[in-house]
Amino acid sequence: MSAEKETVFLTGITGYLAQHIAQQLLDSKKYKIIGSYRNKKKVDQLVNDLGNNPDLSVVLIENIADPEAFEATFNKYGSQINYIIYAAAPYNWGITDCEQGFIQPGINGSKNIFTCAFKQAPNLKHFVITSSFAAMLDAAFVNDPNHVFNEESWNPITYEEALKINRAAYRYSKTIAEKTIWNLRKEFHPDFNVTSVAPNLILGPQCFDTTVANKLNTSCQYVNKFMKSSPGDDVPASPTGGVIDVRDLARAHIEAIKDSEKFDGKRLLLTNEGYGNQTFVDILNEIEDLKGKITIGTPHRDDDIDKRQAIVDNKKTRELLGFEFIPLNKTIKDLATQVIKVESK
Repeated sequence: MSAEKETVFLTGITGYLAQHIAQQLLDSKKYKIIGSYRNKKKVDQLVNDLGNNPDLSVVLIENIADPEAFEATFNKYGSQINYIIYAAAPYNWGITDCEQGFIQPGINGSKNIFTCAFKQAPNLKHFVITSSFAAMLDAAFVNDPNHVFNEESWNPITYEEALKINRAAYRYSKTIAEKTIWNLRKEFHPDFNVTSVAPNLILGPQCFDTTVANKLNTSCQYVNKFMKSSPGDDVPASPTGGVIDVRDLARAHIEAIKDSEKFDGKRLLLTNEGYGNQTFVDILNEIEDLKGKITIGTPHRDDDIDKRQAIVDNKKTRELLGFEFIPLNKTIKDLATQVIKVESK
């Protein structure tokens, strides 16, 4: 007799990362999912893409910045929930209201869902928050090859700095969102375990071809824009950093709930190889369908990228997870190949 499936409450289920988490959870055949959404059209498409799986149900949560955003959901489903993966957060550089677009969702979303989990989910075993490397970096040292960031690092950004520009607001929102979770854990002393998962730039294919569009989600658009370039176009210098494949990131969330005690209290730093804009262009030009059709920039200009930026040491995370990350070359090619396939139809 097979064990009864446990239930995961997955927020922002139509998001780029959350779709991959949902698919991996359902593919394991070990979990049921209650997924929150904002956009009815998007969630209907996702339900269809996931084969109208009977282990998937969805619930509308329109605005995570609302201090009571999760109340109704936990009133109805709280006793059924065994795991929470809190993956919903704004990531859109088009946001101009830093306070309402980034900061308030970061604070209120974390506070509300964790409080509801503590008060109304008596069978909860593990809470996972999708944080960000933005919550770990200090912008003053990003390009210092002698500086080391690791799982213990925290972004020192202030509220006043966050109000100046949307990118600073995003970094602050991720920092304060994660700190809110850890502070509430200290205050409440819940019976369930807690893990944060902090990715660097997330790239890789969309979970389903149906979500491929002329303009992709914010992170994948960094690559997609060069697929739409012309020979001779400029390849500007770019903010540098590291990349993690979306499929590895999704898996990391699931590993945390599979081995709850092992991952309790841990901050996982998900990053792999370094990148610059030229890195993406060099890889794209290895794809036969793109050769001669897009810019080439200055080939290999970013080959020494890791020597020009701070060290990101995630050895502890790699040891905890125990699986090899997908190479950057494959990440970019899988992303690009999917786009090419969909656009050729």
